[in-house]
Amino acid sequence: MTDRLVIRRPDDWHVHLRDGDMLRDVVGHTARQFARAIVMPNLVPPVTTVEAARAYRERILTALPSGADFTPLMTAYLTDGIDAAEVERGFSEGVWTACKLYPAHATTNSSHGVTDIRNIHGVLAVMERIGMPLLVHGEVTDRDIDIFDREAVFIERVLTGVIRDFPALKIVFEHATTEDAVRFVEAAGPNVAATITPQHLIINRNAMFDGGLRPHAYCLPVAKRERHRLALRKAATSGSPKFFLGTDSAPHPTHAKESGCGCAGIFNSPVALEAYASVFEAEGALDRFEAFASENGPRFYALPLNEDRVVLERAAWTVPDELTAAGAPITPFFAGQQLAWRFAGAA
Repeated sequence: MTDRLVIRRPDDWHVHLRDGDMLRDVVGHTARQFARAIVMPNLVPPVTTVEAARAYRERILTALPSGADFTPLMTAYLTDGIDAAEVERGFSEGVWTACKLYPAHATTNSSHGVTDIRNIHGVLAVMERIGMPLLVHGEVTDRDIDIFDREAVFIERVLTGVIRDFPALKIVFEHATTEDAVRFVEAAGPNVAATITPQHLIINRNAMFDGGLRPHAYCLPVAKRERHRLALRKAATSGSPKFFLGTDSAPHPTHAKESGCGCAGIFNSPVALEAYASVFEAEGALDRFEAFASENGPRFYALPLNEDRVVLERAAWTVPDELTAAGAPITPFFAGQQLAWRFAGAA
């Protein structure tokens, strides 16, 4: 039995760091484990200009704990009217790493998102030409489509057409939640990949209704049936370079989760690597963990692999029931539960 894992320092290819006091209190959880992170742009107002991205990056760097070695990778929030020249400028100047597609009203702070994919065809053409990745929240938002089917319908109605019209565009299907998404990514060319969260590897939709409504198991996209969870676990642990780590850690104060209209999002950054390691161990794939966590992502983004290494040790510990962020309690993933692995820092 392996009791100590030493892996190349990983990156998080999808995280919500928020802003203001919340940013100050959550960014350290990401920075202690990950060298880099793709930072989501769904602030209020959203990050749609190069200047806004520069300013947000500076706020992240200012909020880091003393001595932290962490690089935020910024993304542009695509809107119906975003300027293609602005997108190209931000990428060429090294401010933006990618663009994020939120279908309008798909998730938190997405009201400014794209209402029709045809509205951004000009931007997608520019991104294809310059090699700028498109990061996709892959759900339709039509109210007549069941929430558990929205990912599969998005693939059929939107993503298939995007790949047909822009065959060289690099695309990351973020937080994949279904067998449909796994099959789609596997069948697509080498310029299509996917991130997978720890929660979608660990819970299925029953977790939201376990003895009552469980708001801390609610995220968007929602967890799906058990067969989808198993398909995700198989994909993540397969060794395929098309799948890599993206936590989609999305902090909200506990009172905002436990309200009459609870917020979507699971705050997993305090336990991210430990949660993923537990999955890979259960699947007999610890030898493939480093590739998923530390190698597949940077290779897809054409970025160098991190040179330093980190350690996870087998040491049972109990996750706190609550942490504090922005002056309020915040409930982490696995709150009050025991994990078998613990992040031990740099090697």
